[in-house]
Formats: sequence, C-alpha cells, structure tokens
Amino acid sequence: MTQTQDLEMAARHGNGAAGGAGAYYPPPRAGAGGEDLDDDGRKKRTGTVWTASAHIITAVIGSGVLSLAWSTAQLGWVVGPVTLMIFAFITYYTSSLLADCYRSGDQATGKRNYTYMDAVAAYLGRWQVWSCGIFQYVNLVGTAVGYTITASISAAAVHKANCFHKKGHAADCSQYDTMYTIVFGIVQIFFSQLPNFSDLSWLSILAAIMSFSYSSIAVGLSLARTISGRTGKTTLTGTEVGVDVDSAQKIWMALQALGNIAFAYSYSMILIEIQDTVKSPPAENKTMKKATLLGVSTTTAFYMLAGCLGYAAFGNAAPGNILTGFGFYEPYWLIDFANVCIVVHLVGAYQVFSQPIFAAVETAAAAHWPNSKFVTREHPLVAGRFNINMLRVTWRTVFVVVSTVLAIVMPFFNDILGFLGAIGFWPLTVYYPVEMYIRQRRIQKYTTRWLALQTLSFLCFLVSLASAVASIEGVTESLKHYVPFKTKS
Repeated sequence: MTQTQDLEMAARHGNGAAGGAGAYYPPPRAGAGGEDLDDDGRKKRTGTVWTASAHIITAVIGSGVLSLAWSTAQLGWVVGPVTLMIFAFITYYTSSLLADCYRSGDQATGKRNYTYMDAVAAYLGRWQVWSCGIFQYVNLVGTAVGYTITASISAAAVHKANCFHKKGHAADCSQYDTMYTIVFGIVQIFFSQLPNFSDLSWLSILAAIMSFSYSSIAVGLSLARTISGRTGKTTLTGTEVGVDVDSAQKIWMALQALGNIAFAYSYSMILIEIQDTVKSPPAENKTMKKATLLGVSTTTAFYMLAGCLGYAAFGNAAPGNILTGFGFYEPYWLIDFANVCIVVHLVGAYQVFSQPIFAAVETAAAAHWPNSKFVTREHPLVAGRFNINMLRVTWRTVFVVVSTVLAIVMPFFNDILGFLGAIGFWPLTVYYPVEMYIRQRRIQKYTTRWLALQTLSFLCFLVSLASAVASIEGVTESLKHYVPFKTKS
C-alpha cells in the first residue's frame, strides 16, 4: 500500500495531520453530534486569520532572523536588502498559489487535502508524492535539528552574558553546548505528546510573542549601537576581498548567505497543515492568503530592520548569530531576556515543524494496523483532559532523541541553516506550488504565463543549487576542526 493510499484510508477514518494525529476516530454517525463536525466528518476547525498568522510568524521568525546581519554583510548594502525583498515576494506569491490547493475542485466545498503531500498527489499524481515527501520531511527533520542547535546556543549565551558582566569582556566564558542541547531535547519530549496542531494554538501565540520580543531587542540594540557611532565598516558590496576574506571565501559565503535568507522565509512545507486548522466560511484559501500577507509582511519588516541595522552596527564583521555572537555585552540582563525568548520561541517552533512528521507516521500506522491497541488506543489521564497513546509516546520520543543527537554531532549554525534553506526553498516553496497552479488552472505550455512561471522556477533552482553546494563546503571546512561532543560557544 502506498503512502498516498495510507493517507486516503486514514482520511476516511478521520485520522489526519491536524485532526488528531495518532488517534483512531470512527466515521461519524447521523445524529452523533454532527453539528460539531466539519464537512469531512472531523472535529470542527476553529482557526482564524490571527491564529494562522501566529503559526506562520512562529514558523518564519525563527533562528533565521539571527543570521540576517551576517547575511547582509556578505552581500552588501545593495544586494542584501534587494535579496530580502525578492525572497519575500516569491514566498508570498507561491504561498498564495499553494493556499488554493488545499481543496481539489471548488474552493469552498471541494475535497480537502490535509497535508502538503495530499495536495501534490491530488494535482500532480502519485509518482511526484515520493519526491515531495523526501524534500519535505528531510527539511522538517533538518529544521528540528537546526532549532535544537540554535536553542542550545542561546541557552548557553545566557550563562555567558552573566559571566562577561561579572568577569569582564576579555574573560573566557565559553560554554559546552551539549548539556543545553540535552535539556532542550527533554523539554521537547514532553511537548511532543500534544496530539495535534489544534492543541498548539496557545503555544504558537506565545512563541510569536517571544519572536517579536527578541527580534525587537536585536533591532533596538543594533539601532542604539549605530546611533552611538561605534559601528563597523560597511560597503556597497559587503565583505571585501583581500581585506575580510579571500576571493573563494567571498563566493562561498555570499551563496551561503542566500541559503540563510531562504531558510529565514521557509514555511511553505507546513502551509497546508496550518490551513487545515482554519474554519470556514469564508473559504479557507481566502483566510490563508490574508494570514500569509500579514505573516510575510510582518516578518519582512523585521528582517529588513534586523539585517540592515545589524549590518550598520557591526559592518563586515557582523557575527553569524547577532544575539549570541556577543557583539552586544550590555545591558547583560536584556541579552539574557532576549536569549530566553529565543529558547521559548523555538520550543513552539520545533513543535510546529515536527507535527507534520508525527502525523504522517501515525496516520500510516493507523491505516496499516487499525485494530492494534498499541497504535490506536487512547489512555485518558488528568481526569480525561489529556490522552496518552503508546505509539505516540514511543515514536515521538525516539524522533526527539535522534534530532537531539544530530544537533550535538553537527552544531554548525550558519552552515546548517544555509543548507536547509537551499534544499527546501526551490522544491517546496517554488516548484510544487507552481506546478500545481499550472495543472489547476490548465495553463497551456509555452504561453506567456507558463514561460514566466517556469523561468521563476528555474532561476530559484539555480539559487538553491548554488547555496546547497556552498553550505556543504562550509560544513566540510568546519568538520576539519571539529571534535564531537566538545563544542563550545
């Protein structure tokens, strides 16, 4: 049985990505509380523009924002801001195309596609589902690893900020990251037991507040440093060959910066899952387009401020992570608060990106073994307010442990972010949405619109390929000096 068949079978039993992943729900019967069910027989969705925007902002404003000053430094005053705007436009445009693919047929009453892969199967056929699945789940797993790395670095930065304040800026305050990585993993084991996306609304809203907080602090500190006049050297083209880097490094780092910016905008791989939490009427695609516009506009404003002000403050020597690279030392308590906000935000963001992985495995398991108590039985706890499922406990714990170990083994912040952005941007943000839009609207080959869409897709492919190669080169260089489990930040 194919994965698509698994998803279809699970959908008929009410067991999908956002409708109770891992739990088995029999088909609703007439008169059995149908007024509380949606048109597909699942629990009525309650999401709005605001909750969907919160999910988007939680997913988008993550560890990517911390690298934007560094990315701008590699590209300079001209190419840096222009690149941010171009990626923002592409992300919004293709996300709008993807939002129309939530339902097959009529946008108000057509068959729902519960996941990104369901949409690909509905519009492009089953043979493309497998390639999509590889790109999507590799990117989601990689994002979980990347967020674990970032959270541990930020947690260590709290200790370092206090150390620098007490002992002076010249003191050796470096910290081993492994302990903080393990603690973050333990926290995620507990949060991963939340059954589905709908239960994450409160966590996403809290995480969105945290992301605004630390982004605002980074922008504010950069602005204060710029006003004070203690700025670094900036140029129109960024880092200078022969002064800051050699010619080869300039090329590699500029390409890696493109990957970091692509990663900063990555959320398309979970757009359909977020849309599946939205109530109707109005039609879900209309709500999602508004949420996308709000989310992308908000994050782009922060990104422009974070990238440009961060570059103005530090110049070509901008740190890879603006809040943990210790360009800022004081006020130390504000640095502490910002890094705590990062950790709290990434607790939520980790879950937003991991839920589709959890749902895919648990949906397939429920379809294959519908009579297995280990797979389908829910054990009520806390006076029936919370359920435990043995498959959910076992599998999700294993996933968190594996992602934590990978974060310990490969703790390379900028290189990992660049690689994730590169491998996820073209296929998931551009290629599949464009191809589904062409199929949905029956756009004929070689027409003006078809050529424009294919040109956009091809150019984005070239950017992703170059960025991936540059990030792999960066990881290779980092591994030459790396000792496992001995990484300090």
